[in-house]
Amino acid sequence: MKINHINLVVTNVSKAVNLFESFFGFKCIGNRKDAVAVLTNEDNFVLIFWSSKLNKSDAVNYPENFHIGFYQPDRESVLKVYNDLQNEDLAFDSAPQKLRNTFGFYFHFDKLMIEISVLPS
Repeated sequence: MKINHINLVVTNVSKAVNLFESFFGFKCIGNRKDAVAVLTNEDNFVLIFWSSKLNKSDAVNYPENFHIGFYQPDRESVLKVYNDLQNEDLAFDSAPQKLRNTFGFYFHFDKLMIEISVLPS
């Protein structure tokens, strides 16, 4: 069985769409007044951004250490993504470094933690 989509709650749908289109190869295929956006990538994975304003409470609370990750082919690609993201309004945990048995970094966008790393060997 293959996972085909995920719905992530964010406080700013437009900024989320911009980040994922600009840096992670997604394309927005539907956007309902910045309340819900549907994106897809070359693997036909569907990523949905849902505005927290549509929930009963507009607070966004992911569990501690919940994150999504993007594997890169090599260390140089990790460093390129890190350098490309430096001009964005993001919070980085650290510069790229050894993570468990791989190399990468974590950053925070909105309330979401994102990992960029090399696929473990």
